[in-house]
Amino acid sequence: MQHPNQAHPVAPPADALAGAVAVDHCQLCGSTARDRRFQDGPFEVMTCRDCGLVYVTPRLHGQALLDVYGEGYWKSDNPKQRGYADYARESALYLRTFEKRMALVQRWLPANARVLDVGCAAGYFLRVAQRHGHDVHGVELSPAIAHEAIAALGADRIHVGTLDAAIPAMNYAPASFDLITLWDVIEHVPDPQAVLRRIRELLRPHGHLLLETQNVASRWARLLGRRWHHYKHAEHLYHFTPATIRRLLADCGFRTVEVGSAYAGKYVSFAFLAERAGRLGPVAGLLARPLRLFARHSLYVNPHDELIVVAAPA
Repeated sequence: MQHPNQAHPVAPPADALAGAVAVDHCQLCGSTARDRRFQDGPFEVMTCRDCGLVYVTPRLHGQALLDVYGEGYWKSDNPKQRGYADYARESALYLRTFEKRMALVQRWLPANARVLDVGCAAGYFLRVAQRHGHDVHGVELSPAIAHEAIAALGADRIHVGTLDAAIPAMNYAPASFDLITLWDVIEHVPDPQAVLRRIRELLRPHGHLLLETQNVASRWARLLGRRWHHYKHAEHLYHFTPATIRRLLADCGFRTVEVGSAYAGKYVSFAFLAERAGRLGPVAGLLARPLRLFARHSLYVNPHDELIVVAAPA
């Protein structure tokens, strides 16, 4: 089934297929029945007919996928397609965003809680949580950004590598965390079930998992179609809906406690808004160019196209 909004896709790089493997079944339910939403260069965005999971094929794999998250990911010359224009330079905005989100996070935390952020990047959430009195720890796969978290929080709190490697390296004991977070991470993970089951083992019986991911069923995603800014095929391997994320969590031993988008907004710069407008097409990009004159200014934006999900061990 071809998506109705087809005009002006973002062209992938010529070597986009290097290190990619074809995906012939749904990661969530195993079905091979699917419909094509659209094709963008060598990539196809598919919808599983049986469970509704949206996924990309072919998919970067192994070292080719790890290479996506190098220095050029965090300071990208083409953030419409890959990564961020300058992640570290926006630190103040990320800190403000997580400070706002603490109103939600604190509802699920005891005082002086032990917190693990998987995919912690520069550690902005952990810095805010630490200021609120919590014992914070992080895991980050990309050395290119993890050094920022280490500088702020210490090498004894941040593991550079995978969660599986972090458990013995950092002596994470089973059932030892009150809260584990995945902020914009689960859609990047080739095997989300493996990560979620490991997280389930690390959570205390009354602990919580809190994850954020994009909502492909949102009104904004449907309106923009293939121009939706979360379609970044090298890095976003899956696109979830409330139904598919609930099913994924249930399959991994969680019960979903809450799903919403009220706290899923972000403080963003006017330069960021101009960059994202460029994805809508040349006319929108041209009209938004004056926003770059106010690049140092920011505002809080929430198009409600992301979900924050709270889950607990079932």
